[in-house]
Amino acid sequence: MASIFSYQSSEIDWCEKNFQYSELVAEFYNTISNVPFFIFGPLMIYLMHPYAQKRSLKVHLALVLFILIGLFSSYFHMTLSFFGQILDELAILWLLTTCYCLWFPRCYFPAFLKKNRSLFSCLVLVISIIVTFLAFIKPVVNAYVLNGISLHICYFTRLEYKKNHPKVNHMIRVALMLWAMAISTWICDRLFCPFFQRINFTYLHSFWHILISMAFPYIITILILLDGHYEMQNVPLEIHYWPRDEWIVGLPYVTLKDDKANNETKSC
Repeated sequence: MASIFSYQSSEIDWCEKNFQYSELVAEFYNTISNVPFFIFGPLMIYLMHPYAQKRSLKVHLALVLFILIGLFSSYFHMTLSFFGQILDELAILWLLTTCYCLWFPRCYFPAFLKKNRSLFSCLVLVISIIVTFLAFIKPVVNAYVLNGISLHICYFTRLEYKKNHPKVNHMIRVALMLWAMAISTWICDRLFCPFFQRINFTYLHSFWHILISMAFPYIITILILLDGHYEMQNVPLEIHYWPRDEWIVGLPYVTLKDDKANNETKSC
């Protein structure tokens, strides 16, 4: 089992030159570019706490997993080990699992679950546990599952965008712009590495980390606004931006306008 912890035991190697700045860090820029995860994560835990108290303290679990993605990604790019790769990919899987269990609208549940969130959560958890075990045997399974989830999220987002929620649609547009920029850097790093090595610009995967960490607060805000629309319609939610609402660029978060309102479920 020791081999899975060894440096460069993963089959994945990104475009950045290995061990260029340190004998201990395989991909220097791909490692340090995870810093935004350690900044945005704790900030969002603090800013979202009033909402989490009202909805569920499990909201903090999603934000902790976001921080762990940054930690495991740093470990993976530092070592390029198989174990680091698995930790990185499974942290993403379990973040998505948590988001599905907490916020996925009941109207999109499979019919046989009869809009029962507990049953839906059990189904999602069982699938995630199976994929977790399979990932250690055949890592590509997790990659296929994550791609499948991405397609499902795109489909779900399109359906919600067509319903014309003004606040949500603005967030969706910003999140999609950041996601498109992020995925473009990821693809270019994988497919056009020889070109970028020739021009000595091998940092595209670092930009992927930064852009996807910027997109995450918008994605979480979208989910919370939709959850408020369907599950907490009598609790008015407000969007704010840290550090100031007036700034052009900021970290979006949600606060409660009225903590005394009772929760109520709204049909899709």
